[in-house]
Amino acid sequence: MLGLYVPQEGEVILDGKPVAPDGRDDYRQLFTTVFSDFYLFEELVTDEMHRAHGLSEKALPYLQRLEIAHKVSVKDGTFNTIDLSTGQRKRLALVHAYLEGRPVLVFDEWAADQDPAFRHLFYTELLPELRTKGHLLIVISHDDRYFYLADRVVHMASGQIVD
Repeated sequence: MLGLYVPQEGEVILDGKPVAPDGRDDYRQLFTTVFSDFYLFEELVTDEMHRAHGLSEKALPYLQRLEIAHKVSVKDGTFNTIDLSTGQRKRLALVHAYLEGRPVLVFDEWAADQDPAFRHLFYTELLPELRTKGHLLIVISHDDRYFYLADRVVHMASGQIVD
């Protein structure tokens, strides 16, 4: 779905048209993904123009809301540290996702390493706010306590969609 692999069968359709091999990179740029086994880079943006448009000011409200502003800041497009707990690192990856501003956000077990308060905040406040801003959200989770908040729930077993 993310375009990371070439389909073994069928094709990926975007806006009614197949994604051709020469358009695959553009297709991938639609997605920001936080995988369960993610890697976090210190550098957010390499483009000097983005740095000039106040990236540190844009990041601050997200850092504060996710309660990591006391540990992390952004200067010249770079986080000052990523030496954090796993849950805090995932929150920092969420800040990165916010700042990228891509239309599709994919979260693979994002809340698994969060304490109950942040798990609740993620499902009941942050995801609805992102949806309201027009993002398509794909949330992979085993936490059925929050399934009721989804527009659609797809169950999978052994790599297959099940009823």
